[in-house]
Amino acid sequence: MAGKDGHTAMSDLGGEDSGRTHGDDRTQAAANSTAASTYFNERIPIPDAGNPRFSFRKLWAFTGPGFLMSIAYLDPGNVESDLQSGAVAQFKLLWVLLASTLLGLMLQRLAARLGVVTGMHLAEVCYRQYPKASRLILWIMVEIAIIGSDMQEVIGTSIALYILSNGKIPLYGGVIITIADTFTFLLLDKYGLRKLEAFFAFLIFAMAVTFGYEYVVVAPDQGQVMKGLFVPYCGGCGPTQLMQGIAMVGAIIMPHNIYLHSALVKSREVDRNKKAEVREANFYFFIEAVIALFVSFVINLFVVAVFAEGLYSRTTREIYNSCVAAGNPHAYVFDVNDTNGLVEVDIYRGGVFLGCQFGVAAMYIWAVGILAAGQSSTMTGTYTGQFVMEGFLNLTWKRWQRVLLTRSIAILPTIFVAIFQGIDHLTVMNDLLNVLMSLQLPFALIPILTFTSSPDIMEDFANGVVMKILAGLLAVGVIIINLFFVVVYIQQAPAHWAIYLAVAIVVCFYICFVIYLSLHCLAMMGAECLKKIVICGHTIIPRSRSLLQHNSADGDQPTEMSPATVSANGSMQPLSYRSLSE
Repeated sequence: MAGKDGHTAMSDLGGEDSGRTHGDDRTQAAANSTAASTYFNERIPIPDAGNPRFSFRKLWAFTGPGFLMSIAYLDPGNVESDLQSGAVAQFKLLWVLLASTLLGLMLQRLAARLGVVTGMHLAEVCYRQYPKASRLILWIMVEIAIIGSDMQEVIGTSIALYILSNGKIPLYGGVIITIADTFTFLLLDKYGLRKLEAFFAFLIFAMAVTFGYEYVVVAPDQGQVMKGLFVPYCGGCGPTQLMQGIAMVGAIIMPHNIYLHSALVKSREVDRNKKAEVREANFYFFIEAVIALFVSFVINLFVVAVFAEGLYSRTTREIYNSCVAAGNPHAYVFDVNDTNGLVEVDIYRGGVFLGCQFGVAAMYIWAVGILAAGQSSTMTGTYTGQFVMEGFLNLTWKRWQRVLLTRSIAILPTIFVAIFQGIDHLTVMNDLLNVLMSLQLPFALIPILTFTSSPDIMEDFANGVVMKILAGLLAVGVIIINLFFVVVYIQQAPAHWAIYLAVAIVVCFYICFVIYLSLHCLAMMGAECLKKIVICGHTIIPRSRSLLQHNSADGDQPTEMSPATVSANGSMQPLSYRSLSE
């Protein structure tokens, strides 16, 4: 038993090497414990505040994981999506931002509950529940999402440094700097978990101050802001605005962030033998997530409103003339051939516009905000990669090795574009990466819905009917949006049979795997008939990996993992593991 996390030693984590001794298995399980080896070198104790319904002392003790999670809602990809939304649709898509944040809150609630109730994060549960081939595919998909997010963070940081140095730090130089500063900032967790969480809170505060400053300076129409927030309508909108609204959903709800949040909640001391403590932890983690996502929503709102007020219906010629009049050294970025068309904006042009229109200080303050967004997202992305690799593959890498691998994969294509194409193509990559995030979302959404809806895993904390319906509808909506993205990008792709064939193969594989995960989800919810379906020689839920209690009457071998049970006195017994040979 691993104490309050509720983990017992496993003689076979994956169910494939059951010939090892129990002592060897316990040693291996301890060596591979993600709780001890990467991030959770300490546990935050929860103070005893008596039995009040609400305690600020307890809320403060639980505060931290939600704010780290919320950073993914503020990365450079989100910021670019926000400013483009304001530029093309003014305030008309603010309600999409609000709805996306609420949907994100629903998913983060599920992620936190899974971590609190089971003592395992989502990748660890996937390792124990899915067959080997399925979990490897899931791991690859999540890694793609993490690498795509890494690329956005590298792009944002390099552009911020380029602006702050007035172009003296070239784009490729800023990309390279992100390698060194990531390693430097990761040293902070040596000073304690609470200090690390405080540093992340400072970066969020920096974003709130810098983007809030722009909001005050630009002074958008507050009546239009309120109308855009609470009137779910986009009058006069066309395909461009529709695409931007869909892109906002993909930018806000990040797939790897669900894996991250389910791991971060393990940093608090929660006795999972006591049902009351589990319920209390769920309550306070939800309140913290609400506060954290409200802060991130306000910051995103600042960005949308600033560019809705300043750039909507403005032409490139107008902005260029104002930049020349202001003597801005970056005015050339708007000197394009199509000088009579509406301005196209990204995080670089957005900063230049603010400097031209509202003074050079506004440009530099904008760059500081982008730098804070990129740096904070970089560090949380690194932790996510560590959790995902250790959970899906049941192995532990040293953090610097993991950082070096993911940074290298993210930086190589980015630095290539920075050197040979320039800042215009670098910022365009953000749009493609937002689409990539949306495409990967089902591979986090379906598993978290699957496991949190299973009474065998969650017991009394399983999702109710309403939550199952809402999350299911969200999953269906995301899949439809993704197929819409594919159709749009096929139409824009060069007309060549090889491209169409490659896209067709990828789409077929994507749809088949999503269907498999969906059937698995329905089976976990209780559709017994689906458990008899055989795919590639395996049932949808292999009996050797089932989380259902073993019934000795059915003649099968004991399962690896027995669900949490509630004792006669109302306390929750932790999840336990057994080998197939026990």
